[in-house]
Amino acid sequence: MGKFVLNVIHRPELLPEYIDRSAQAGQHEEVVGESLDIFRLQQEMAHRHGLKTTIQMTYASLFNRECIGIAKEHHEKFGDEISLTFLGIQCKEFREKYQTKELAIWLFSLEDKKRITDDLFALFFKAFGFHPTSTGCYYMDAEHVRYIKERFPMVKIAVATCFEEGPRVFHNCNNSWYTLLDGGPWTAWVPSKENIHCIARDASDDIGIVAIPHLSRDLLASVDSPGLWFGTHPQNILRGMVYEGDQMPYQLNMIDQYRAMGAQNRGLGYNMVFVGPGWMGKGGRWEASHALCVKVYEDMLSYYGGLKKSGELVDETMSEFADTFRAHQKGYDEPLVGLWKDILFGSGQQVMWYADPFFRVLVDLKQGGAIIDLRPYVAQLNRPVGVGTKQMQNACYPYLVQSHYRAGIFTHYAGEGAIKSCKVRYGKEEVELANCRTHGKVVDEGNARTLVLDPVTVEFSGLTVGIQTTIRFPQGTGEIWFTRKLVSASLPQARVEVDDYITSCHGTNEYSEDLTGVTLSLTGADGKVESLDYAYRCREAAVESVREAAAVVPQVQSRLSLRPEGTAAGYYREGYMFAPNLTLGLKKTIGLNEELTSCLKVAKAK
Repeated sequence: MGKFVLNVIHRPELLPEYIDRSAQAGQHEEVVGESLDIFRLQQEMAHRHGLKTTIQMTYASLFNRECIGIAKEHHEKFGDEISLTFLGIQCKEFREKYQTKELAIWLFSLEDKKRITDDLFALFFKAFGFHPTSTGCYYMDAEHVRYIKERFPMVKIAVATCFEEGPRVFHNCNNSWYTLLDGGPWTAWVPSKENIHCIARDASDDIGIVAIPHLSRDLLASVDSPGLWFGTHPQNILRGMVYEGDQMPYQLNMIDQYRAMGAQNRGLGYNMVFVGPGWMGKGGRWEASHALCVKVYEDMLSYYGGLKKSGELVDETMSEFADTFRAHQKGYDEPLVGLWKDILFGSGQQVMWYADPFFRVLVDLKQGGAIIDLRPYVAQLNRPVGVGTKQMQNACYPYLVQSHYRAGIFTHYAGEGAIKSCKVRYGKEEVELANCRTHGKVVDEGNARTLVLDPVTVEFSGLTVGIQTTIRFPQGTGEIWFTRKLVSASLPQARVEVDDYITSCHGTNEYSEDLTGVTLSLTGADGKVESLDYAYRCREAAVESVREAAAVVPQVQSRLSLRPEGTAAGYYREGYMFAPNLTLGLKKTIGLNEELTSCLKVAKAK
């Protein structure tokens, strides 16, 4: 499996948001004392199992001599890293200085982010005599990180976002949890200077840090449900009620999935734990008692510790891992790959995540290998958040395909939702491959990663055929090559039409965005171009021999194109207000052992 690296990150929030109300009611000393006890216990657990930690000091903890003393002692005795977090800023000292109840650093104005950064780093230096080399928060926009690197160049790594903690989590928390952060990688990456979600394209675009997500999430359960139920933090598992009595086998299975992912990423697997003290309070959390909270955390760390003892895990601090990750990535276009199977219900379902400087893609094998999420990283959209910005709280990176937010293959009345899929036709019958479940494996070809899917069986009246799909990601190109091959047929002479298409729109949530300004075009094999400006008029165009079907979406500075390998017909379709999307497609009639191969390219719009 190669090298499996673990970061255990503890933050001594002395006034965790879960029990801060008690402090505001006059029980300040009791809350601080309980929080310190829990932080000390969490540290003892990690060390008992032979694990180093990264201690991310909070604003309040930098005013507490006991907490500073613990951090110094554990740094010297166990090799723990002393770090700094922008979480846990709310405390008496912060409120008096800044006159605000704001909880989240990313929601401040850029000027206030700079002030608070200078303040925190100065407090840290006063406490420890050096500046931290790691930091973090639930989210840090690129503007903030660029400022940190300018003022404190020694910082090399940060917890920079949560994986898929966007609209689904927002709705799950009664529309009250403003961590709208969909669209980033699920594992470590080197961010772009323009947007923290995006992967840097080259050295000139490198923001200067390695970024890691807040927690390692279940890469399939987080697709359909709130990600905060399924992560490498026992509180997530308790909150999602995914446990049995006082045991958490699902948590350990998730860890093993991340271990296995090392084989997909040329020998490097990664897992992170990122916890504060609040969830272990004496009053318990969710329906779990304090004793159960303590036990499940101990069990998880014990599992990690056992892996370390058997030589199957390396525990590193955040800054150590930054060096490990930089050394492992052989180039900025080295992709991140995650083929994940269902471990929650045992359904056999698989999804594959893929990310590089051009895009982040989610392939759903339950839907025949359809792309159900596509984020155009190549556009490098600059989207600062906080007071004074257009995005306000919305730190999500926009999509060009998002089937859960924009209907997917099923709509009640008209058209298709956002998806990249394929239809097969015989006579007057049509079968959508997104209705066909399959499984697959990832093949590393050196200069490309290929997802090879098992053939699916398609039944028509009087004909049964097998269609095999392969999806190839050539490294550093922004291209995805789809091959749809007819591998079996009950009537050997039968021919079927294959329609490979993408239905797209843009946005960050469920609500329709304006497509006015989008341009659709067809370039025929003869070089003739037909185009239209999107106006919700339900127009279509087609050519028998196409060189390229394309759409320019200026709202997200992106260009989508489909082109065939060899000869194929091509078309585009303009949507309308009840079906606000666009469709590009290629069609070809094939027989046994013949195929349609097409290229989906995502580029930055000029």
